Amino acid sequence: MNIIGLDKTKVRTSSETAEFTLGTVGRIDGSGRLYKYIKYNSGATPVAAVAGNFVYNYAVSGASAGQYTEVTSFVTDSGGIGMGVLQSVIANGGYGWIQIKGQATLAQTIEDTPVDGGPLTAIGVATSGAISTVAAGAAGSYCCGVAIDASAKIVFLDCPW
Repeated sequence: MNIIGLDKTKVRTSSETAEFTLGTVGRIDGSGRLYKYIKYNSGATPVAAVAGNFVYNYAVSGASAGQYTEVTSFVTDSGGIGMGVLQSVIANGGYGWIQIKGQATLAQTIEDTPVDGGPLTAIGVATSGAISTVAAGAAGSYCCGVAIDASAKIVFLDCPW
């Protein structure tokens, strides 16, 4: 896979028309973070994109199949796969970047009594745009990160490309 070089300011912008191929992965030199270019869908009960909120794969009514380049913060319209953290406000149907790898600070509190070093998932999330802890032995939980400092909402992301 080709990873393009990105300017820090470009990652924090959005547009109404696609500027890159959906699914393009980019990095900012020396940051240790990877970003993915996506399309934002606010969902059936519109949830606006907020920088720092978590997004999930868009799959209407929670169907397991879905788009991995179209994301939503509306947990009910997700397939339960954590895709990354929004880098900017993106209009419904607009395009922008999510962070998929590396250290990030979330806008929302981690749900379900997080502990530093604990794995994180999008399964069982109650609040749209949030992420949750993985219960010990929870079947079907896809780990998409680890809490670094749960009280400060600092995580290490490891989301799919």
